[in-house]
Amino acid sequence: MSDWLTIYQVDAFTDQVFKGNPAAIVPLPKWLDDETLQKIAAENNLSETAFFCPNEKGEVLLRWFTPTNEVELCGHATLATAHVMYEEMGFTGRELVFQTRFKGPLAVSKTDDGYSMTLPNLKAEPVSVVPDQIKTGLGVDVSEVLESDDYLVVLPTEEDVLAVEPNFSELAKLDKRGVIITAPGSKESSKGVDFVSRYFAPAFGIDEDPVTGSAHCISAPYWAEKLGKKALSARQVSERSGDLVCEVNDKVVTLKGQAVLYMRGSISL
Repeated sequence: MSDWLTIYQVDAFTDQVFKGNPAAIVPLPKWLDDETLQKIAAENNLSETAFFCPNEKGEVLLRWFTPTNEVELCGHATLATAHVMYEEMGFTGRELVFQTRFKGPLAVSKTDDGYSMTLPNLKAEPVSVVPDQIKTGLGVDVSEVLESDDYLVVLPTEEDVLAVEPNFSELAKLDKRGVIITAPGSKESSKGVDFVSRYFAPAFGIDEDPVTGSAHCISAPYWAEKLGKKALSARQVSERSGDLVCEVNDKVVTLKGQAVLYMRGSISL
């Protein structure tokens, strides 16, 4: 008889299925070995699969895997995990606090129109030398490039962001998790949005991520300083697209967004 695990799929940073960023969520009664976790994530073939499990202290431990690697931080799958715990598993507390391996505790609370999630402020600093792979990988002239956990490439307009056709094999050679390209919101469809972005992480098995919460820990602090405001609206202009509200403070970035359940099922091991 096979062992069965429950699995959910949630579209995060949207209130519509088939939009936002899909994440697989797998509650665990106890931790499986890392090889099995990675195989499940590869089988799901989504940007991230989140696994969570209580420990002996009653804390909720949370980890995230792409199809090829474990990652240190993932915003959309954290939001999706909170949605599962609140809406599918009956959690009624004011706030969820997830313990993570690399970034410490992450807090998520339910709001009247979605969820509010506190992530670390990963402010980027200008690079001393722009890597050649950014130039060849994006195929555009770049003048402002910063770095944190990811590279942040600032382009003049939203149209420039939309026009980029990445060379993923070149971007996969970079020494960081991925590349964010960003610009002020300028199209009629993005009226009222402070900034837009796209995100590429081919080295981690994600050519283009639909909506990347953790990338806004880098892009939101940049635009907060640039625009002189702490509260910003953002849109990731991937094919699926998604919307976020960002609030920037010295040590944390609070992201607000919605989530919707797409699927619940079972995994046979």
